[in-house]
Amino acid sequence: MLSRPKPGESEVDLLHFQSQFLAAGAAPAVQLVKKGNRGGGDANSDRPPLQDHRDVVMLDNLPDLPPALVPSPPKRARPSPGHCLPEDEDPEERLRRHDQHITAVLTKIIERDTSSVAVNLPVPSGVAFPAVFLRSRDTQGKSATSGKRSIFAQEIAARRIAEAKGPSVGEVVPNVGPPEGAVTCETPTPRNQGCQLPGSSHSFQGPNLVTGKGLRDQEAEQEAQTIHEENIARLQAMAPEEILQEQQRLLAQLDPSLVAFLRSHSHTQEQTGETASEEQRPGGPSANVTKEEPLMSAFASEPRKRDKLEPEAPALALPVTPQKEWLHMDTVELEKLHWTQDLPPVRRQQTQERMQARFSLQGELLAPDVDLPTHLGLHHHGEEAERAGYSLQELFHLTRSQVSQQRALALHVLAQVISRAQAGEFGDRLAGSVLSLLLDAGFLFLLRFSLDDRVDGVIATAIRALRALLVAPGDEELLDSTFSWYHGALTFPLMPSQEDKEDEDEDEECPAGKAKRKSPEEESRPPPDLARHDVIKGLLATSLLPRLRYVLEVTYPGPAVVLDILAVLIRLARHSLESATRVLECPRLIETIVREFLPTSWSPVGAGPTPSLYKVPCATAMKLLRVLASAGRNIAARLLSSFDLRSRLCRIIAEAPQELALPPEEAEMLSTEALRLWAVAASYGQGGYLYRELYPVLMRALQVVPRELSTHPPQPLSMQRIASLLTLLTQLTLAAGSTPAETISDSAEASLSATPSLVTWTQVSGLQPLVEPCLRQTLKLLSRPEMWRAVGPVPVACLLFLGAYYQAWSQQPSSCPEDWLQDMQRLSEELLLPLLSQPTLGSLWDSLSWLPYWLPRDSRITSSSVWLLGLPHTSHLSLHGPCAMSTTCSTWHSLWPRKRERTSGGPEAADFSDQLSLGSSRVPRCGQGTLLAQACQDLPSIRNCYLTHCSPARASLLASQALHRGELQRVPTLLLPMPTEPLLPTDWPFLPLIRLYHRASDTPSGLSPTDTMGTAMRVLQWVLVLESWRPQALWAVPPAARLARLMCVFLVDSELFRESPVQHLVAALLAQLCQPQVLPNLNLDCRLPGLTSFPDLYANFLDHFEAVSFGDHLFGALVLLPLQRRFSVTLRLALFGEHVGALRALSLPLTQLPVSLECYTVPPEDNLALLQLYFRTLVTGALRPRWCPVLYAVAVAHVNSFIFSQDPQSSDEVKAARRSMLQKTWLLADEGLRQHLLHYKLPNSTLPEGFELYSQLPPLRQHYLQRLTSTVLQNGVSET
Repeated sequence: MLSRPKPGESEVDLLHFQSQFLAAGAAPAVQLVKKGNRGGGDANSDRPPLQDHRDVVMLDNLPDLPPALVPSPPKRARPSPGHCLPEDEDPEERLRRHDQHITAVLTKIIERDTSSVAVNLPVPSGVAFPAVFLRSRDTQGKSATSGKRSIFAQEIAARRIAEAKGPSVGEVVPNVGPPEGAVTCETPTPRNQGCQLPGSSHSFQGPNLVTGKGLRDQEAEQEAQTIHEENIARLQAMAPEEILQEQQRLLAQLDPSLVAFLRSHSHTQEQTGETASEEQRPGGPSANVTKEEPLMSAFASEPRKRDKLEPEAPALALPVTPQKEWLHMDTVELEKLHWTQDLPPVRRQQTQERMQARFSLQGELLAPDVDLPTHLGLHHHGEEAERAGYSLQELFHLTRSQVSQQRALALHVLAQVISRAQAGEFGDRLAGSVLSLLLDAGFLFLLRFSLDDRVDGVIATAIRALRALLVAPGDEELLDSTFSWYHGALTFPLMPSQEDKEDEDEDEECPAGKAKRKSPEEESRPPPDLARHDVIKGLLATSLLPRLRYVLEVTYPGPAVVLDILAVLIRLARHSLESATRVLECPRLIETIVREFLPTSWSPVGAGPTPSLYKVPCATAMKLLRVLASAGRNIAARLLSSFDLRSRLCRIIAEAPQELALPPEEAEMLSTEALRLWAVAASYGQGGYLYRELYPVLMRALQVVPRELSTHPPQPLSMQRIASLLTLLTQLTLAAGSTPAETISDSAEASLSATPSLVTWTQVSGLQPLVEPCLRQTLKLLSRPEMWRAVGPVPVACLLFLGAYYQAWSQQPSSCPEDWLQDMQRLSEELLLPLLSQPTLGSLWDSLSWLPYWLPRDSRITSSSVWLLGLPHTSHLSLHGPCAMSTTCSTWHSLWPRKRERTSGGPEAADFSDQLSLGSSRVPRCGQGTLLAQACQDLPSIRNCYLTHCSPARASLLASQALHRGELQRVPTLLLPMPTEPLLPTDWPFLPLIRLYHRASDTPSGLSPTDTMGTAMRVLQWVLVLESWRPQALWAVPPAARLARLMCVFLVDSELFRESPVQHLVAALLAQLCQPQVLPNLNLDCRLPGLTSFPDLYANFLDHFEAVSFGDHLFGALVLLPLQRRFSVTLRLALFGEHVGALRALSLPLTQLPVSLECYTVPPEDNLALLQLYFRTLVTGALRPRWCPVLYAVAVAHVNSFIFSQDPQSSDEVKAARRSMLQKTWLLADEGLRQHLLHYKLPNSTLPEGFELYSQLPPLRQHYLQRLTSTVLQNGVSET
């Protein structure tokens, strides 16, 4: 079989394939059948198809030169079917004859015959160059009527008209006629001049509407004139009254818009006719422009349709009259001179419609009707030219200008607009958010492109706009002012609160795995997609950091630009740990900042503006390093070791701010930021070597503090520096007091441990006598309310230091408790109690209403109270401001005044409440006081249980625990976790029990009884403590969710609920859920956290009850609780329809029912399927009073209410079922059941049956029953 040609084979290969095919004599794959022609019919239809005559291609002997151009024979559309090719004809010859060469087609070009076209020779001229093609002078005065046609189009139209008239060869400039589309008027002939109606001022000079368009040229004008004359004759024959009457009739019939159009058309033609007549009169105004008659715009006198101007506004004239001698002014174009006119008056806003916002050059929002002078430069825009200011669209357009000054001006105005929007100046004056609008329009990347500009001014304004967009000055001021508060160095990452859709779909994924999964996707996403969710991530993806480093390192900008860049870098570092790491690792960025703006030696700088910040210490640069160090302990260690910050901190802290040879304010801020940077490093247990070197400096500074506090008025910057110094000493004291971490095997905890601090307790034990005078001096100033705000951070910092000092002292092995208590008593009497009695602190105590929730009830310091105060979950509280004193004084919590809580008393009070039957629950249980006392004794075991089962969040728990215990060597970062991801779920007290349930579900063989029993007991004990003494802790967990968690105790194991301790604890918790103030909030129909479907859980619970309960009363109480009438009927259908066998095991007595029986019987049941199930279980004996007394009483109550109900609105199906059920009840053989169903009266749990009976039926029921029984006797019992 022959192969097909393949790509890449040459013509020689194709010819070779053809020869092989011909030599083989094989039949072709496609057979060519030549049909007859269209007119020949089927004359040759019987002839066999031609198979032996094939077209063969031979290219070997083609001539190299193209043949002579001869006309090719015409091609026929289809060959004749009767034509037979001769057999002896050579195929090559036939190919040469039909298609000799490809050039026979391409070169056969015939030019157009121009022999008959007349040729006009150019006219001889005396000038060196031919005349320029100029606009005709005759059309200058008619530019107003030329419409929107350009000058070039008018000239072309004039030339065509001149050519149509047959111009002579000698004409150089033809006469220009009216352009196409222009309004023309004919000169009235004597025939038309006499056409005037008697008694009317209107004369008819020719047809206005009927033009004859559509007829032949010879007949059009004649027909139009004939119609016009007939109309004139008819009007002259009519009286004026008839004409007016006919006019009114026509106006009533025609469309008003059509009438207005006709009138405007007539008015336009009249004006055109007057203009034409004036031009024809000798001595009339010529088309040339003179000084005495300035040009008017063609549309200056037209009324504006969109804007409502002042009434009777005069026409505006050009301020300067153009002359033809001026350059390029020989031809005046009025439409291009309109911009030289005066601005139209500002329109009045007649409606409440929204208008485009316009801003001044300072970013101020201008009112729509404000009238400002034009010399302010606010009117250089085309849209709404009369309004001052520029819109955001116009400013965006101006940023793309080729003039650098315009680009810089636009960016400057946008930066001012953003700054005012951040400050909230616009308020509700604008519809929508300016920032959102700018970000959606791509302003972020416009700034990034502007940073790559070559002009320094544009770069400076772009950086200023970027700072205005990213940095909120108020936020930085607040963060700086709260640094000396309790844990004031801890900050949340400034990240967007809204999560990505991918994160929302995978909430259960651990944070480490989530971060690993997101990193490749975020790296592959383009910057615009990142910027839609996070502006900082979008900017970092555009290589912003290398560009800022280039600007600082190469261009040497001015002080304002340097400060803006440092502010932007601080904002980037506050974003997250990842962003701070990228700032640190940007090549040569931190090296440049430290080298140029934190030198160890500099020339003295006086007060006033500084020409350059290079080689001069800058407080903002020191703040940037402090923010970077707050992101993590590793970053702080790299900053201290790799950038020689040791020498720089020593150089700045060793001298007083007055001796730094800097402006006073800059020196104070620089010293403050240096102390804060050292305090942040000390928060990780680092920088201890600096304490030994600068110990004399710190002692001298502490001795000077009381004198600085006595100055009046106190300087705010000095107060911030003093507070930062005390915060530094607090961190150093905590580092000295913390003991080295024990050797542990847990990798999560081992990763947080570090080497011991270089500061020892003996080195800081002498600081307390120097800090106490500072606190005493502040107490003297606090008597005046106006001084509290001035010295606010200093007393807080003093209290925090004293709290850390006494905490570290109590942890020292060599400390004497008696000395510690005596010193505490002295401090309390001399300082703390006078401080607490200050009137200024009255408002602060009101903000501490939550404090009794965390403090113990009695004044004894017990292990349980210390444990409650040191719970890991307290790390969720963010204590700032006044709350700092409450946390500091927790060391002396025995001296604090107590507020009586809603729940008072200890375990003995709970037992006494049970004995007096104050509780509403009827579940027999062990004394609640005994259970609470046992729980308090088991608090260490409870704590270990929760720490063991919180392993997924163990690293975060240990970090939070180390921070609040003062174990600084184990603090990983000063960035708090994002508030959108809580450390523990809201139902964390039940977390070990939930995980135990999941483990039991995944392990068919069952769990270890020891582990199961211990975990369940600890969880139940802790929940009972919270329910009894801290009910606010469980407010976030709905009662229905608590009930579902209790059910998990029975589902974990088949023997766990039989244990006596578990029985007592579950009974006590069930009694808490059944209290009158809690029971109404029990809602099983809503969605519960952590539970997909409560009916599914209840069905599983019924299966387990039916299999392993063996009539346990506590188990039965939990089964009966969801069957109340107000809950979903699905739960009751599941029991009476699918788990009828469980009814025999529900032997809970009526006296032990945790809720009232009326909760099950009121209101009457209306579900027909459930009523039929009730009746069936009663009749068949599946539901008996000795097996299930509670549900027997419930079923009897609902069936009795149904069979005697006489609702007229019931459906036929319900009526038939009611009648049938009553008939079967009357015919029951069980006399006791028949008596109960017919004579049921009211529920009563004190009776053995659970309800009262009628001794005799009421008359209505008796009559209804007799009528029904008589029908049954006559017709028999109807079957259903």
